[in-house]
Amino acid sequence: MTALQTRLTELTGVRYPIVQTGMGWVSGPELTSATANAGGLGILASGTLSHEQMRAGIAAIKDRTELPFGVNLVGSAPDVEERAKTLIAERVAVASFALAPQERVFRLLKDAGIVVIPSIGARRHAEKVAAWGADAVLVQGAEGGGHTGAVPTSLLLPQVVDAVDIPVIAAGGYFDGRGLVAAMAYGAEGIAMGTRFLLTSDSTVPEHVKQRYLQAGVDGTVVTDQIDGVPQRVLRTPVVQQLVSEGRGPRALVRSLRSAVALQREVGSSWPSVIRQGLEMRRQRSLTWGQLMMAANTPMMIRTGMVEGNIELGSLASGQVTGLIEDLPSCRELIERIMAEAELTLGRLAG
Repeated sequence: MTALQTRLTELTGVRYPIVQTGMGWVSGPELTSATANAGGLGILASGTLSHEQMRAGIAAIKDRTELPFGVNLVGSAPDVEERAKTLIAERVAVASFALAPQERVFRLLKDAGIVVIPSIGARRHAEKVAAWGADAVLVQGAEGGGHTGAVPTSLLLPQVVDAVDIPVIAAGGYFDGRGLVAAMAYGAEGIAMGTRFLLTSDSTVPEHVKQRYLQAGVDGTVVTDQIDGVPQRVLRTPVVQQLVSEGRGPRALVRSLRSAVALQREVGSSWPSVIRQGLEMRRQRSLTWGQLMMAANTPMMIRTGMVEGNIELGSLASGQVTGLIEDLPSCRELIERIMAEAELTLGRLAG
């Protein structure tokens, strides 16, 4: 293999070691298939879809590409095992997880020959899922958008690479070929990008929302737990500034209850299943009851911003890297540019 053909490309069957992350309300069939057709690993986000919507999304991707792609599942979802069986029936190449499911779901997918790639934010989590048989892990550092930890990618990545012997994918702060080479120098076998793929012409995010991202500087994001009780990185929008200043109180509780009702209707879940998922999230992520009550805020606020295009009321998950992005290429243009930059960088380092 050449330097830019790695265990990740061999494992997943894609041409380039570049992953488009599963972003709720963003990573739909259009973006996922465009990434796959460009040679990367596209991931369909299913956490904000009903089971039937997920099935329809997989069919829509297959109509657009014959190349490998993945589906992101929520490990705490009550129907995660049924969804896993759908991935098996549909012969999806990769199953990724924002939160690791129970070990039996891992085994179910692996026994069917599906590549399992959980996302982790700490060395101990990587060691745990590697022991379960994960095929690779995606490591997101603090620079990444959405829910994130406090350790920068440059510190977390080598820690995880040294701890496990499976392919490690680096996420958080990547947008170009130089970053790909830097990640590989640390021992990663590929990079994953969310914000950079959100800001492409293939993304279905409204154009005026994309322009808001392009206008942001490297200091244009903030990490806050005032949206759903768990730290996440978002753009500094009016509603986020208001939430940060207000803190938690009766108004936050009312907003959370409204979000929970809206989310339940959107994905077609029954209230017992919503409650079961919440309790599982609380167990896996050690949430307080207050954090659990706020959990539905994020998906509905992201929907308001990313789907409805309401910047004033929605939240816009974003990595710090948004301050370095200046254009909206197609997925193909983006990936080809990254690979060309990586080749040039390797050539320069060689001499």
